[in-house]
Amino acid sequence: MTEEAQRVIDAMDAVEAMTSPEDRARAISEVLTDQAVRGKRWRELRRQVVLEMRAQEPPVSYRKIAARLGVSLATVQDIERGYTGSGRDRPRAKSQPE
Repeated sequence: MTEEAQRVIDAMDAVEAMTSPEDRARAISEVLTDQAVRGKRWRELRRQVVLEMRAQEPPVSYRKIAARLGVSLATVQDIERGYTGSGRDRPRAKSQPE
């Protein structure tokens, strides 16, 4: 895990350990409000990395990207396609004519 990610996780642990339920709830609200905005920006930053890796000649494989970013192969494919959220929001595959 990166040092930066560990510091963020440690900070979230500190919020959960707050003794005052009211202060803890306020801190949680502040973090969740920030994440609603930051999450979109972070997803796009991560997507740009995937797109840049795939645009290289030769393109970096999905498996190599997944290993480098610490995510699954399917997640890399979803990131490249611009999918976010659950599978129910994705376009359905076209059925084959019989």
